[in-house]
Formats: sequence, C-alpha cells, structure tokens
Amino acid sequence: MNKPLSLPVEGMTCASCSGRVERALSKVNGVESASVNLATETATVTGKAKLDELIDAVQKAGYAVPAGQPIELAIEGMTCASCSSRLERVLGKQAGVTAATVNLSTEQAHIDALPGTAADDLINAVRKAGFDAKPISQQAQNIGQSSLDTRKKRDQEASRYQRDLVIAALLTLPVFVLEMGGHLVPAFHHWLFEAIGQQTSWVIQFVLTTLVLVGPGLRFYQRGIPALLHAAPDMNSLVAVGTLAAWGFSTTATFMPAVLPEGTVHVYFEAAAVIVTLILLGRLLEARAKGQTSEAIQHLLKLRPQTARVIRNGQTVELALADVATGDTLEIRPGERIPVDGEVTDGQSYVDESMISGEPDPVDHRSGSNVIGGTLNQTGALTIKATAVGEHSVLAQIIQLVEQAQGAKLPIQTLVDRVTLWFVPAVMALATLTFLTWLIFGPEPALTFALVNAVAVLIVACPCAMGLATPTSIMVGTGRGAESGVLFRKGDALQRLENTAVVAFDKTGTLTEGKPALTDLIVTEGFDENAVLAAIAALESQSEHPIARAIVSAAEQQQLPITRPTNFQSLTGLGVSGTVQSEGESVDVLLGADRLMRQQAVDMSAEQTLSSGSLTLQQHAEQLAQQGKTPLYAAVNGKLAAVLAVSDPIKPSTPAAIKALHDMGLTVAMISGDNQHTANAIAGQLGIDHVVAEVMPAGKVDAIQQLKQSLEKDQQLVFVGDGINDAPALASADAGMAIGTGTDVAIEAADVVLMSGNLQGVVNAIALSQATMGNIRQNLFWAFAYNTALVPLAAGVFYPAFGLLLSPAIAAGAMALSSVFVVGNALRLRHFTVQAS
Repeated sequence: MNKPLSLPVEGMTCASCSGRVERALSKVNGVESASVNLATETATVTGKAKLDELIDAVQKAGYAVPAGQPIELAIEGMTCASCSSRLERVLGKQAGVTAATVNLSTEQAHIDALPGTAADDLINAVRKAGFDAKPISQQAQNIGQSSLDTRKKRDQEASRYQRDLVIAALLTLPVFVLEMGGHLVPAFHHWLFEAIGQQTSWVIQFVLTTLVLVGPGLRFYQRGIPALLHAAPDMNSLVAVGTLAAWGFSTTATFMPAVLPEGTVHVYFEAAAVIVTLILLGRLLEARAKGQTSEAIQHLLKLRPQTARVIRNGQTVELALADVATGDTLEIRPGERIPVDGEVTDGQSYVDESMISGEPDPVDHRSGSNVIGGTLNQTGALTIKATAVGEHSVLAQIIQLVEQAQGAKLPIQTLVDRVTLWFVPAVMALATLTFLTWLIFGPEPALTFALVNAVAVLIVACPCAMGLATPTSIMVGTGRGAESGVLFRKGDALQRLENTAVVAFDKTGTLTEGKPALTDLIVTEGFDENAVLAAIAALESQSEHPIARAIVSAAEQQQLPITRPTNFQSLTGLGVSGTVQSEGESVDVLLGADRLMRQQAVDMSAEQTLSSGSLTLQQHAEQLAQQGKTPLYAAVNGKLAAVLAVSDPIKPSTPAAIKALHDMGLTVAMISGDNQHTANAIAGQLGIDHVVAEVMPAGKVDAIQQLKQSLEKDQQLVFVGDGINDAPALASADAGMAIGTGTDVAIEAADVVLMSGNLQGVVNAIALSQATMGNIRQNLFWAFAYNTALVPLAAGVFYPAFGLLLSPAIAAGAMALSSVFVVGNALRLRHFTVQAS
C-alpha cells in the first residue's frame, strides 16, 4: 500500500472491540501502523501488507469486512492475453481492490472492491497502464446494455479494420509486385531493372511502405512502443519492433547503403507492409467472429418488445417499455410478445416459452397463471397485471446471469495466465538471441539472415490465440446453454460439471411433479365410483393436508358436488371421519390407513372383491405398495367402499433423463424424506443406483457429504433440487443445479439454473460442460502447439538440417490465422445439439 488504506469493519460494539481489531491488524506482516475508529467503524492501515491478509485478520478476530458493490469496466486497447494479464495485476494492486478479473474476449474488467473504492481511481490506473476504460452502467433500464455496447463497439472496430485493410492492401500490392515479382518471374525483374532501375524501385517501395506503417499500421506503434517503454511489451510491441526493424534496415539499404556490410544490402519493405496488411486481415476476421460469440445475449435482448399497450384511466395507451410500472394492466394480442412478467387476469391463450425454458410445447395460460416477459403469445388475447419490470423481470435476470457467466474465469485459465504473463518478454529475448546467433554463426550475408529470422520470431509468436482460447468458448457455451434453458450462474461450474461422477436428485418437485394427485380409486362391489369420490372429497374439504387437497382437486375436475360435512373429526395418525350428504341421504364416512379400518371394525378380509373383479382388495393394495404408493381406504356406513392412493407422480421426463445419465456412465442417487419402502419402490421404477431415504431437509447436507466421500480425486457430485428448500444441499455439492420454473431464476445457492422442470436439462448441462471444456482444450492445444512448432522454425532451428526458414510475411499470415482458428472453433459450440425430452 502506497497510501493509508481505510478498511470498514462490522460488528464492533465497544472500545475493547476496536482494540482487539487494532491489535489483530498490527500483527499482520507488512503493517506499519493500524488505528481503528469505533464511531466510524473504520480501520486505517499503513504499510505494505496484502489486503486479503488484513481482511483475514479482521475475520479471525471475530468481525467482518463488508463487501462493496462490484465495479464493472469496459476496457479499450487490449489486443492479446498479455494485455489482460497485465491489467489484472495493475487493478489487483489498487487500494481497496480484493479481486480483479479481466476478460480479453468480452473486453471487460470485473473488480471486487471494498465500500468506498472509487471507479475513477481504477480507470486512472487502467489509463496509466496504457489502456482506456469506461464504467459499465448498472441501471435497471440498461439491462443488457453492456452487451449491446460491446457488439456496437465490435461492429465499429470491424468497420475500421475493413477500411484500413483496404488502404493497406492497395498500398502493399505494388510493393509486393515490385519486390517479389522479380523473384517469381525473372523476365519481369529484367524489365523492371531496365525500365525504372533498382534504386527507383526501392524508393517507391519506401514511400508506399511508409504510408502503410504511418497510416493503417499506426495503431501498432501507438500502443506497442509505449508498452515496450513501460517494460510491459504486448503483441503490438512485437509487431512494432518487427516491422520497424525490417523498415529501418531497408531504409538504410536504400539511402545509406555504405553503412551496411558488403553483401547485406537488400530491402524488406514488402515484409513490413505485408505483415501489417495480414495482421489487419486477421484482426478483421477476429473482430467479426468475436461479434458472433455474444449472439445469445443479442437474441435474448431482441425478445423484449420496445413498447406495451397499457390500460390507464380506462383508456389503452401505447407506452415505452421503460414507462411500464408494476401493477399496470396490459393488453396482449395474438402473435405478440409479452412485454413484462405478469399474472393473467382475463383471457386464455397458448404461449410459446421455448426461448426462455427450452421447452418446445406451448403452455396453456388463463386467469391466475403467470406469464414471462419476452415469451410469444400465440392464439388468444390476454389481459395481464404487471408483476415484475426492468431488472426484476425473469428475462433481465437471465441476461444478467449469462453476462456474469460469460465474464467468468475458469480454473483452467490460470495456467494460460501464468504463461502469457512472461510470454511476450520471452519472445523478445528469443528474437534477440536469434538475431545474435545468426549474426555470429550464420552464413553470409549474416546480417540479413539475422534480421529476417528475428523479425519472423517476433511476428509469429503472438499470444492472441492463447488469450482467446478460454473466454470465447465460455461465451459461446454459456450462450448456447441460455438458449436451451440452462443458465450457468457461475462460469466455473462449466469446468466442475465436466468431471461429474454422481448426480444426486431430491425427489419431491425434482424427480416428481411436486403436486400430490389422486392416482388410484377402485371401489368395491355395490358402490359407485363418482359417489364415493364426492363423499370423501366432501369429508376432506375441511382439511388442509396435501392428500386432502389432491382428493378435492380430483372431485372438482370431475365437476362432482362437494357438500359441507358434519361431525368432522381428524384422527391423528389414522385419518378422518364425518357425516356427508351423498345421493340425497346422510352417510358416515371414514378415510384413512388400514389401522383406522381395523379400529372401527370395518371388514377388510382378503375375500372382499373390487368392482373390477380382476383383483382382490389385498392384491390391489399390495400392488399399490409395490409401486411406491401408500394405500388408503374409504368406508361408507361401516362398509369398505374403496381402496385409493394419493401420490406425487413422476415427471414424464424423469425416466429418459436418468437413462441418458446412465448412458453417460454416471451414477444416479436419490435423496428423499420418504420412508425407505416407498423410496426403494420409486428408485426401482427409475433404475436409480443409490437411495438415501427418511432424510429431513437439514440432513441432506450430511447425505451429500457421505456420497462425496466415496468419490475419487477430481470426481464431482452434482445435486439437483428445487432451489429453495434445498439451498444448503445445493451449496454443499460440488455443483448445484436448481430446477426452476421462471420465478426461481435468482436462486443464489445454485451454480446452474434449469429454467424448466424438464430433467433433460440436467443431461444437457453436463453434456454442454463436456463439449465446452473439450472445445477449450482444443483451442489451448492449437495455441500452444502453434507456437511450439512455428517459433523454432522462425528462429531457424531447422535450417542447418533441412534448409527451412520462415518468411516474416508468412509468419504474419500464420499468426493472424491462429486467432481466427481459435475463435472459429469456439463458434462451433453454437451448433451444440440439445437433447429433447
């Protein structure tokens, strides 16, 4: 710390607290002085101690250092991985900064800082490092604006590159023809020598090449030379040094040939001009390709209508979306996109929600149901009441989650950062070594060989591809996930999911619908099914138990009359009883477990037959139990009337999803609060490998820890739950997936949010993780293999044995194509196939 650091401290209540914090801070290595003000709850520290060590000392003393709002900056001027690595170091050293991440692909910096840290100070630090920065707006009306700004900037950047490329190409073509034409066609060389002479040809090349360098190529010198002078060379520095060396040598040969050793008077103007032109071509292709990496966010942003029809004071008016407020009533016509999240107050229609949830089938919406902004209304007209607008809407939260994930840094990137941090200085040193080696030991003309090979090393060894290898794949992969209803809240979940070995599911609401329903009702001989259902529904209408609601709901769906019971009694642990009106007469009804029937002396003999005649009562009850259902019994006026079961139906997508996970070689576990018998029955139906039953919500964390103990090193356990009741379990797993239905988007405990309840999303998330990580490794292999192969070739290592050398112009083309290849390979993830349910 170059100046005193003000550290906010929470939890102090008296002078002894402040004294304890002061002593804890004073013991940190590097602290020169520490004073704590109880009134302002701040600690002032001077010295050279690390911020994370100071925060750790405060926490160990029993107090807290509150986190401030993250600061997001748009960075301009980065061209390679060494730029982003250097900026991370610069920002990380600023007072109050706890962590800084700079993403080359998104051209953004994410800074975690203490409260009171000024963005202007960070921007000044960025500018001193040779770059420019602007704060990214976090206002509600600017949701997704950073992505729009980035896309607009890239479009403008591509336009500038295209303009400069055309100029450079027009100026370079004559230089190339004048110099290389004679080598390729001897007759042209003789004609040129006789027509204008060698000196005139060199002067023309000098003029045209100089125009290329000070015109389209000026950007390389404006950024590369200052970076070099600051002892922090980047890719621009490599290009600047290489082209200036070729241009300077050629200029000397043209105008002061006597200065050079005999036999070394040659010009390489075409190399300098071609290098600039090819690198501009690479930058243009790269800018266009990078613009496609954020297409998913662009697609999401296009889902938002710009206007909405709002009913105010009895009149329908068209307002800008930003003017719509919570509580407003909106009209939605057939074929229109729904502007905001809302509750349907009138009308019925099918709504296409595939762009949000990934589910292809339209959803039926009518009065009382919730709709999501950005989805497409299909057939009917709807009237909705706005429940969430701006940053609180589901679509806005999705965009925010995708942007956060795209800007994340995966653990695999750490290796790249370490390499690129020293890569450019190492290349500069290698180029110098190449020059000296050829100058001392090379054949004649040694100076020419030394210059050409040193320039080739400088140009071919650009670390652009290394820096783009990871972030571009993350951007495309997370974007493709969002399009299919899989939201990666945390970018590093992409890497953790790849090594999934066990997928543990919560049962209720995850494997099952989460809504108990009457699944079986078989009446005994002499009783009518509708009459029995109406009677037990009337009895259960007085209960709030989930089983009661399921029975009442079944009767309502059949439009059966539900009367009010009398003499209603809830018999704890047994069931319910009461008197109801059935077919014009009063009947006594019992509903409950078999022990209630036996207590009330109801005949339950095995000979009692059901109306179907195919099974006895006992056989049917056993069949229900084998299916994981608990049989219930109903008696009317002391006679057994029916056997029924209420259960939570398994989701239609569950069996296929579990089979797909098994096909991927994964172990599937289920953690449930059900009794062991029921849980085993359900697991048997679904082919689940491991069952942990009779677990209370608080015990799920222990169950997950026990499952994790059986894993090998680097294997991961994924827990899939509903995202609310399962928050502790989601957080304790290596990766937590929350099953959402739109309203659960902002679940903080989960790493991944599945927008629909379809469990195929679990399969898609893991498969997408594996595809993305495979893509990243392909990119990194290409980036490192490219340099491993071409740098020695450019240095002339293979010349003694094979006579092979790399032309600086070819080196420039290869360097440009390496970045384009990496980005293009990442774009293949856009075609990742999502498995349907």
